[in-house]
Amino acid sequence: MTRFSHLVRLDVVDSTNRYAATAARAGAEEGFVVVADEQSDGRGRLGRTWVAEKGEALLCSIVFRPTLSVADLHLVPTAVALAALDAIEQVTRRRVSLKWPNDLVAGEHKLGGILSEVVDGSSELSSRAIVVGLGINLSLSDVFSRRIAESAGPQATPVTGLCELVGEPIDRDELLLAFLDRLEERYMALDQDAESTMDEYGGRCSTIGRTVRATTANGELDGLAVGVSSDGALEVESDGRLVRLEAADVIHLREA
Repeated sequence: MTRFSHLVRLDVVDSTNRYAATAARAGAEEGFVVVADEQSDGRGRLGRTWVAEKGEALLCSIVFRPTLSVADLHLVPTAVALAALDAIEQVTRRRVSLKWPNDLVAGEHKLGGILSEVVDGSSELSSRAIVVGLGINLSLSDVFSRRIAESAGPQATPVTGLCELVGEPIDRDELLLAFLDRLEERYMALDQDAESTMDEYGGRCSTIGRTVRATTANGELDGLAVGVSSDGALEVESDGRLVRLEAADVIHLREA
């Protein structure tokens, strides 16, 4: 058995992350994975929603109970992101990349996203956990595209699905199993090789080297994304100074 072999499959759920977080509070062990065919009230960053009907997306959330320090917990969703890239490329033979902080992209189009949250246990038998949700667009119907656009706003990254990318149907279970297989390898390496994980993230992040507009709690700034630090912050050169962004909504600006 692999670390991520406790798999729960649901026809419909409001949110895979919400389901996994409830399970984590009740004591679900590390490696608990919930997969849903449909999601009616999924959550994205900044209060956005992620709703998908049957066949439109791979939707799953995983419970982790890492032994990492608090400062290194960002490595868990990083491992999930890299494992998702691995799985997409294994199944489709197409190379895709990351947009900081948590989007999977093919060129300028969004393929999916990742959302992580810390879950405190409800008793001494249920320790703190991290729940990481993954959504990958498969078949991009007109309705699905419109829902994503309405949720993300007028400046959102345009979306695509794997079926549109490769021009043929994608087996969701094949993609899921490839992802879980690669996730085990990447997650188990975090204790020994955190530096190379972040180096690889930087090498696969299409935001680096781009002119970006970042919206933060303090307003907007434009600048050149020059790197991602070891703690996951985006480093942006703006008006002659280097700015660290730990949390922001970032769009890639078109070059003049």
